[in-house]
Amino acid sequence: MSTPNLGDLSIEQLADEMCAARCSRVHVLAWRDLDDVDAGGSEVHADNFMRRWAAAGLDITHRTSHAVGLPEIAQRNGYRVVRRGSRYSVFPRAVASELWSRRDYDALVEIWNGVPWFSPLWCHKPRITFLHHVHGPMWDQMLPGPLAGVGRFVEARLAPPFYRRTLTLTPSEATRDELLQLGFRPKSVIAIENGIDEMFQPGGESAAQPTIISVGRLAPVKRQDELIEAAVVAKQRVPELQLVIVGEGPLRPELERRIDQHRAHDWVTLTGRLTHAEVVALYRRAWLVTSASLAEGWGLTLTEAAACGTPAVATDINGHRSSVVDGVTGVLAPLERLGDTIADVLLDNRRRETLAHAALERARTLTWESSARGVLAGLHSQVLAKARHSN
Repeated sequence: MSTPNLGDLSIEQLADEMCAARCSRVHVLAWRDLDDVDAGGSEVHADNFMRRWAAAGLDITHRTSHAVGLPEIAQRNGYRVVRRGSRYSVFPRAVASELWSRRDYDALVEIWNGVPWFSPLWCHKPRITFLHHVHGPMWDQMLPGPLAGVGRFVEARLAPPFYRRTLTLTPSEATRDELLQLGFRPKSVIAIENGIDEMFQPGGESAAQPTIISVGRLAPVKRQDELIEAAVVAKQRVPELQLVIVGEGPLRPELERRIDQHRAHDWVTLTGRLTHAEVVALYRRAWLVTSASLAEGWGLTLTEAAACGTPAVATDINGHRSSVVDGVTGVLAPLERLGDTIADVLLDNRRRETLAHAALERARTLTWESSARGVLAGLHSQVLAKARHSN
């Protein structure tokens, strides 16, 4: 399903029309914000559309949870950030605040990241929902047994009926298909591809040794521990292989244990958190980018690497199917075949070069400007629908 038919209107034109309709104040609800230590692809996505909307003249307030060491209220990239409540209490606190200050905003964007805000029950203003991915099997990795079951029930059974009339945006056709399986209406779910920051560009020379890189929070759902096992398999066929894992998180002690177990300190590197420039440099040097993730809405790091001319070998999951065209811009494989697939591509220079060229070409079609416009077009369509209904 394509974005709402609004011709060739730019972000600025869409924003102007919303302002003319007295719908210039937009609140965005999200679990975390970009400056949070645990921020990931969802937060990058939100920042990219909010900063562009703010630059176009909309008044944006981003409501999210408290983050250690960060102020309760801040300005970032042209929009206001309000951090109140813990990872869990943020939901009732934000909803209560929105109800109390309902005259202070004109439209709402709900970012549903596992736990919904149930905006259809309490917000009667123009609104959209952005859902990056269905958590499904991730609940067992995120929460202990009984709570994981509650999470699955809320996501798959309790919440969907309330959202079937809500315009819901996703970053991929794969997530859209999952939502349709949960009972969402086809006409109400739109896939809008993520973008890639312009800082990700090819340059420099590849590493002398076959080097693979993985970027992301060190968390059970990302399965970097399984990635190390896959790299051990690949190294049997590619003795000079080097694995670089970028990121920080709760899985780090387990990764260090795996490295010790395989005596891999000379070829597996845990870099911790790096600057954007350092990550770009690593993407450019790597022969491959890889991910063993269990679930993603969109493999953002895979398309970032693609923009640097580095193809991907990753697990065959829904989110990766959207960011990697299997056999064209990279290769997808089941987890149990990941190690051998990495070795196959590393050992075939011609195939890897073909994949790299196609990955770079596709990456050049993915822009945050287009993505932010698509999301705003969705919200704009709801403003128009509300106005027609009122008249």
